[in-house]
Amino acid sequence: MPPFHGDRMRNYGELICNITKEAASNLTVSKTFIARKLMQEITMQVILQAVFGLYDSPRLSQIRSILADWLELTATPLRASLLFLLWLQKDWGAWSPWGQYQRLLKQLDELLYAEIATRRAQLDPNRTDILTLMLLAQDEEGQGMTDQEIRDELMTMLVAGHETTATALAWAVYWVYKHPEVYQKLMQELATLEADTDPMTIFRLPYLTAVCQETLRIYPVAIFTTFRRTKQPLELQGYHLEAGTMIQGCIYLTHQREDLYPEPKKFKPERFLERQYSPYEYLPFGGGSRRCLGMALANFEMRLVLATLLSNFEMELAENQPVKPKRRGITLGPAGGVKMLMKGEGKQVEKKYPSVATV
Repeated sequence: MPPFHGDRMRNYGELICNITKEAASNLTVSKTFIARKLMQEITMQVILQAVFGLYDSPRLSQIRSILADWLELTATPLRASLLFLLWLQKDWGAWSPWGQYQRLLKQLDELLYAEIATRRAQLDPNRTDILTLMLLAQDEEGQGMTDQEIRDELMTMLVAGHETTATALAWAVYWVYKHPEVYQKLMQELATLEADTDPMTIFRLPYLTAVCQETLRIYPVAIFTTFRRTKQPLELQGYHLEAGTMIQGCIYLTHQREDLYPEPKKFKPERFLERQYSPYEYLPFGGGSRRCLGMALANFEMRLVLATLLSNFEMELAENQPVKPKRRGITLGPAGGVKMLMKGEGKQVEKKYPSVATV
């Protein structure tokens, strides 16, 4: 990923805020909407514009459509087993699950490689999108990235940067509007900002940061780390593991440890203002060399989207019952996607706390 500072960070920040405002302004006032769908629209546009530099084009529409269909094939725990059980990975034709998966992936690959080829032929060093930066990147020996390497990085950002960030944002608005005291503290902090505040200033807001950190703690989108395999016999917390043993860390269970997070089931952003957690205690993006490639962009995007929505739109939860976590493929998301009510732009309704609409 490119370094996040200076003009590039400001450009990405302005892009994220503008995309968020446009997507939310398209919602119908006094009508309910699903928060996760809104966030998917925002995060998809951010990926396509900030990463690819794509705006309105036939190829953009095709990538969006095929990616949505491809991700839907593994949207449930049962269908996600395709990714882990080798005996299910059999192509029995166009209607078989693995057959559909492979054909959609092939179509997506063709579009990605076509975009890479087009951009190589028309390489413009003045562009700031991440694809251009990868095309310009060189190692210490002066070698650039291959098409395969760039394709792999783009796929990672498309999948991880779209689905997971949208899910995290849906959880964030749920927790903020579910807890009036959290909403009030966050609104008081956002009220201190000037109209043309630099995105990095928003990104560094302490309570906004804590809200996003607690969102990723209580229900981390990725439940597990990637697998590791022991190279030699190992003693781990009283267990003897032989060489070759597969180990997988559980992010969710780590974040639920009472010795690290007192009252772990409660949404308490203040815990992140009172203590700094180590990468072994707080790891929503995994850890070590396998940490998520898009962590910096996801954190930046999450805070800016949430701040933009709260500062510019009046919304509330449309239902009073608690939203429970539900497996969506290999991730953990809010069941139903969080149903909300759009009340309008700006502060049209004067109130101290957000209310819960009766729908």
